Amino acid sequence: MRHLQIYLFFFICLAALSCNNKKSPDISKIKVSIPIERFDQELNGVNPDSIAVKAPDLRKKYTWFYDDYMEKMISAGYTGDTTYYSNLRTILGNKDYLELRSTVDKTFPDLEKQQLELDQAFRYIRYYYPKQKFPRLISFISGFAVQTPIGNDYIGIGLDMFLGKNGNRFYPALRQSIPQYISRRFSPENISPRVIEAFIREEMFPENDADRNLISKMIYNGKILYFMDSVLPETPDILKIGYTTEQLQWCKDSEAGIWAYFLDNELLFESDYLKIQKYLAEAPFTPGIGENSSSAPKLGVWTGWQIVRQYMEKNPDISLQELMLEKDAQKILAGSKYKPRD
Repeated sequence: MRHLQIYLFFFICLAALSCNNKKSPDISKIKVSIPIERFDQELNGVNPDSIAVKAPDLRKKYTWFYDDYMEKMISAGYTGDTTYYSNLRTILGNKDYLELRSTVDKTFPDLEKQQLELDQAFRYIRYYYPKQKFPRLISFISGFAVQTPIGNDYIGIGLDMFLGKNGNRFYPALRQSIPQYISRRFSPENISPRVIEAFIREEMFPENDADRNLISKMIYNGKILYFMDSVLPETPDILKIGYTTEQLQWCKDSEAGIWAYFLDNELLFESDYLKIQKYLAEAPFTPGIGENSSSAPKLGVWTGWQIVRQYMEKNPDISLQELMLEKDAQKILAGSKYKPRD
């Protein structure tokens, strides 16, 4: 059954969602396995009446993550002072928390699928970057506070923000703080791409604050997504960039018009954040482009991705490592010869 699921997933990826077609390297001999540590299950196994006994052991095991979780994610209190125990008892015994915990347990009795996907992605990263240090992976429930936080030596996986249809009873109530165009991506299949994207952006290739104009930001984001192409070769494009199938198709159909819009409005070298952020930020659509709010969001990100893909296609001798080291966005743009046509 699992082989059939993989086949269908890969077929859909190729036929409908335009995955990256670049031949992947052989990683079969690279040994990487990073267990997803189930902090959520360990914490759920603590009886509120025994917190004073169990909490110190959990803190010793989870170190930095434990402190961040208690102090920043669920605001239980300062872990250096045991007075936070009473707040933690209240949280663990809260009716809403118990309902959420039950839903998480039913949705993720195990994380075997995500474990396999992430191990493979980290093997690809090890292939390209043999000396790269990898983080601990720790799953948790935060009450919709945070999805994939990165801390000292860890990446967290907020399982309550990946519940898919099982979260439908919770997500509508969050609309004021988390709009639907974001919460629709709170699904299990988003775990691996979001963890890998967070690791690439925050740990491996953080954005240079000096890159302020639109083309620099477009190319930076394009490089991140191209890196994801390379280490998540079986992941559909819609999951990498966070589009719906319709939004991805709109971009493909409108590619020439999108590029013409950027050129006609002289946006590529614009560095005014207020003018360019709408082409980079999460949103239901991109204002000013398309009819009846039909455009896809963050068109600068998507276009940067296509530019980088074409750059690598036109320059097959350039390695992934050389691409990620290249800081000159204009060089990449010129080398791509990017001129989409209707």
